[in-house]
Amino acid sequence: MVKTVTDGNSAHATAPVMAEEQPEPLKQTYGVEEIQAMLPHRYPFALVDRIIDYVPGKRAVGIKNVTFNEPQFQGHFPGRPIMPGVLIVEAMAQVGGVVLTQIPGVKGLCMFAGIDKVRFRRPVVPGDQLVMTVELLAIKRLRFGKMQGRAEVDGHLVCEGELMFSVVD
Repeated sequence: MVKTVTDGNSAHATAPVMAEEQPEPLKQTYGVEEIQAMLPHRYPFALVDRIIDYVPGKRAVGIKNVTFNEPQFQGHFPGRPIMPGVLIVEAMAQVGGVVLTQIPGVKGLCMFAGIDKVRFRRPVVPGDQLVMTVELLAIKRLRFGKMQGRAEVDGHLVCEGELMFSVVD
């Protein structure tokens, strides 16, 4: 872009001034449509509603709004609905998948290779908003990854652990 600057006197010539080009701001949030473009999961296994903070190659913070009409609550448990721990871990893994799938050179499906040191601290129930922070700890040969996951509700820790991934063709 070129701006023309004058001193207000028409007898003086104008001189072009180069405007500083601003780099496009880094995208830090993603809606459900953008998440679906990155991850293959679909209902009832799409467990991330929004990414609220994203740092490329490092971490992502995602939200899962837990609602009573989700299918797992029909049987887990009648009269006392509690989100199964495996789905909490899966939701954290999907947030981690957002980080992994955007690393240049990572191509293929990101799948669980293992989970370590996972602990559940309190139940997650309908009406809760699960806030999951997943940080990349290591990636090897663009094929294997290790992440630290943490899930909270209202600022209280509900689950944490290490998640390992393998990228398969």
